[in-house]
Amino acid sequence: MKLDMTGGCMPVLVLMVAVLTVTGAVPVARLRRALPDARGCHIAQFKSLSPQELQAFKRAKDALEESLLLKDSKCRSRLFPRTWDLRQLQVTERPVVLEAELALTLKVLEAAADADSALVDVLDQPLHTLHHILSQLRACIQPQLTAGSRPRGRLHHWLHRLQEAPKKESPGCLEASVTFNLFRLLTRDLKCVASGDLCV
Repeated sequence: MKLDMTGGCMPVLVLMVAVLTVTGAVPVARLRRALPDARGCHIAQFKSLSPQELQAFKRAKDALEESLLLKDSKCRSRLFPRTWDLRQLQVTERPVVLEAELALTLKVLEAAADADSALVDVLDQPLHTLHHILSQLRACIQPQLTAGSRPRGRLHHWLHRLQEAPKKESPGCLEASVTFNLFRLLTRDLKCVASGDLCV
């Protein structure tokens, strides 16, 4: 996907892929074929977050890690292994995985805030930022409710992994995985999608 460096979306190749969401729904998605005046597709603005936003995420991550120490969860597997790198996917597949990754992150962090009132304030701004990023990303992905081609290979494996995580992982281990992946999500995965085909 080629993104306009000024924030607009250039025409992109349409790839029909199934989006496996954390709720288990399997809508089919394609990247929007954007015209010069297409509205809402401004993902390029997230190639880097502001220092203030990153600091808010740092405070949230520190608070989450302290909370996890009290829970003493014993986790044997990694939801996001060290080999997790969106550059391994086709350019047009990356936003689909990022959408699922963001949706799962939001679901887990919101559950953490609901379960621990001490996390509510420190998570407020990061959750707001993540919701904004997800809404902007979805403006560049247009759901299609028709039967299209199913995802294959690494795309299928990664989407399936994200979909199954809430069923296979304990809440504590899921929270730990999302917490430790938070800055990779913000500084690598998001940056890669925002950079389009310049991310190699």
